Amino acid sequence: MAIIRVKNLLIRTYIGFNPEELQNKQDVLINMTIRANVNEAIRNDDVENSYNYKTITKKVIKLVQEGQFKMLENLTQQILDLILLNPQVEWAKVEVDKPHALRFAESVSIELEANRDK
Repeated sequence: MAIIRVKNLLIRTYIGFNPEELQNKQDVLINMTIRANVNEAIRNDDVENSYNYKTITKKVIKLVQEGQFKMLENLTQQILDLILLNPQVEWAKVEVDKPHALRFAESVSIELEANRDK
C-alpha cells in the first residue's frame, strides 16, 4: 500500500454564489492524500501497475478549471469522487482551501475523506 500526496495544487475556478464570485474566477488550493494498492508495481518495478498521480492531477485540474461551484463542499466532494473512480484507490482525503474567503482569515477550507465501498 502506498500513500500518495499531491500538495498545494493551485487552480482558478468559479467558486461561490455572490455576484462577483459568479463573474470572476478565484484561486483554490487543493491537497490530496490517496492510499492506493501499488504492491505489484513495487515488487516488479512496473509502471503499468503503478498509480499514476499525474493522470489524476490532470483530471482534477480539468474538473476544477472547467467547473462552476457554489460551495467548497460540493467542489471537494466532486474531486474525492473522481479520485475514487480508480479501483486501485482504497481511501482518499481531499482538502480545498479558498484563500481570502473571510476578511480576517488567510483561507477557509473543507476536508472530506472516504473509503472505497467494498
